[in-house]
Amino acid sequence: MVSEWVPPIVITCIWAFIGIICPFFARGPNKGVTQCCLMLTASTCWLFWLCCYMTQLNPLIGPKLSMTEIMIMAREWGNEIKDTMDVAV
Repeated sequence: MVSEWVPPIVITCIWAFIGIICPFFARGPNKGVTQCCLMLTASTCWLFWLCCYMTQLNPLIGPKLSMTEIMIMAREWGNEIKDTMDVAV
């Protein structure tokens, strides 16, 4: 199983390459603008990705399930609930 730290490290390396290394290869009359665009794009895309990834690690809102759905899931997962009083609403 992949550790939860592997994806952020890999994605950070990719965006670091784009934002730090790639600007050195910019050519043309607008070299400064191209470098600035590459660095800003890399930093904002990385920040957006990191926020989305961190939000998925610890979601604030879970699915809203009815009592019937909970009972079906419990039965299918081998943890059958005998009494509906066992389930906190």
